Amino acid sequence: MAIRERIVVDANALISRLLLPSSVPGQAVRMATHEGQLLASDATLEELADVLSRPKFDSYVTLEERQAFMLLFGRIVEHVPITRRVRLCRDPKDDAVLELALNGGADLIITGDRDLLALGAFENTRILTPAAYLARRAPT
Repeated sequence: MAIRERIVVDANALISRLLLPSSVPGQAVRMATHEGQLLASDATLEELADVLSRPKFDSYVTLEERQAFMLLFGRIVEHVPITRRVRLCRDPKDDAVLELALNGGADLIITGDRDLLALGAFENTRILTPAAYLARRAPT
């Protein structure tokens, strides 16, 4: 059996998966879910829940659909306790993503966040856009 990649997906890509499943981030999340092991921490789950609870999404998906998405996501991820902290980014939410990657032994982070992408890698974790993640799997 092949070893599955350990993957951190940022909140924006996950929200794209919910709102626009056929978008590039939506496709990347779907592929990561099937081919890898998604990781989450208390902080990343709280951020996702906070963003999904905002009324601006009411016209796209119901609150019940967003809550169901959170429940499903919570069931498929490996929950990672954070014991090693990171203080590298200007945005503490980005640090939470890096902490998850570090503590979860992530192989890669899928994100559209420019600050994270500017790092290129963190420790042993590659940082890719959703498009770059999909391109790795494209036939040559």
